Amino acid sequence: MTDKIGLYLHIPFCKSKCGYCDFYSFVPDESTMDRYLVSLFKRIDEYSAVIKRAVDTIYIGGGTPSVFGGERIKRLMEKIRSCFSVTPDCEITVECNPSSVDAELVKLLKEAGVNRVSMGVQSAVTSERKSLGRLSSSEQAKKAVEHFKENGFENISLDLMLGLENQTTDTLDESLDFILSLDTKHVSAYLLKLEEGTPLFERRNRLKLPDEDEVCALYLHTVKRLNENRIFQYEISNFARPGFESRHNLKYWNDEEYLGLGPSAHSFLDGKRFFFERDFDGFLHGSKPTDDGFGGGEDEYCMLRLRLTDGLRFENFKMRFGKDLPDRIVKKAEELKKYEVLILDKSGIRLTEKGFLLSNSVISELLS
Repeated sequence: MTDKIGLYLHIPFCKSKCGYCDFYSFVPDESTMDRYLVSLFKRIDEYSAVIKRAVDTIYIGGGTPSVFGGERIKRLMEKIRSCFSVTPDCEITVECNPSSVDAELVKLLKEAGVNRVSMGVQSAVTSERKSLGRLSSSEQAKKAVEHFKENGFENISLDLMLGLENQTTDTLDESLDFILSLDTKHVSAYLLKLEEGTPLFERRNRLKLPDEDEVCALYLHTVKRLNENRIFQYEISNFARPGFESRHNLKYWNDEEYLGLGPSAHSFLDGKRFFFERDFDGFLHGSKPTDDGFGGGEDEYCMLRLRLTDGLRFENFKMRFGKDLPDRIVKKAEELKKYEVLILDKSGIRLTEKGFLLSNSVISELLS
C-alpha cells in the first residue's frame, strides 16, 4: 500500500441530463456553482487538517466539470495545492464535454496545472449520439481535442459506448476510426447499462438494442481493433498507449486509498470506506459522510485486481498480506481453467477476453 493518496472531487453539474446517465448531477445556475465552490473549500480545509499524506493523483469528475468553468476549476486547484502536499508529477484529470470546451476553458485548465483530460464522445455516429441524448457532434469533439492539443495537452482520454441502439460492427468501426484519427492516448469503452430511473430505462421496451451475442461481438471487436493500433487493454473497459494508463483509476483497481469530496463521492482511507449521500443541500450544509465498512481485505483486493489484464499476481498478494493466496481461490481457478475464462500459471491468475465478458460471474465464483 502506497503512502500517497488520490483525490476525487465530484462536480454534480451538467448542461442537460443524458438519457442513460445515472451519475448524480443536475442543471445549475451560476449562484449554485459559486456556493458549491465555497463548500468544497470548507471540506478541503477540514480534511487536509487531519490527512497528512501526499496527493499524487487528482480527478475532477461529474457530472460535467467543464460546465463548472475554467476559473472555478483553477481556484479549486489553487486551494488544493495550498492545503495538501501535491507531488510534482501529480496526474490531474478533468472530465469535459465537447460542447462546453472553448479556448478560454483550455487556457485556464492549463494554467491550473491540469495535465489529463477525459471527454465523453460515446459515438461518432449521429443517430447513435441522438439516441443517447448527447448535445455535441463528433465535429465538436474533434475541435475540442484539437484545442487541447494546440495548448500542449497530450494525455487525452475519450469515452466510447458499446451496445447502443442499432449499433453494428460497421457503425462501431466508424466511431473507432474517428477516435484513432485523433491519435488518442486512452480509451474507455463501456457497455451501455439501462439504469433504473433514467429516460433510456423508461423507453427500454421500444429500443432496438443489440442482443447479448451481438454485444459480446462488439466488445471483442473493440478490443481487437484498439490492441492492433497499440492502444492496449489494461482493464476490462480501459485501453491505453504504453505509459498513458489512468494512474488515478489504477488506485481503485489496486485497492489503494483515496479521498472523495462532493455529494455521491466515495472514499477509502485508513482501511475504512465512507461516502457522501446524493444530497446536494446536505453537502452544502456540512453533512457528515456515511460509514461504508472496512476496505482493503483479501477478497476485495482479489476482486479489484482481477479487473486488470495484469490480473492477480501471487507475489503482489504475498507482499501485501504477508501470506500466500488462499488455496480455495487457486483450486477454484484450476476448475475454471477448462472453460477458458482465465489463465492460471506460476505468476498468478488473470481473466481472458472471454472471462472479461463474464467477469462478474467468474470473479464471484473464484471468491465464493
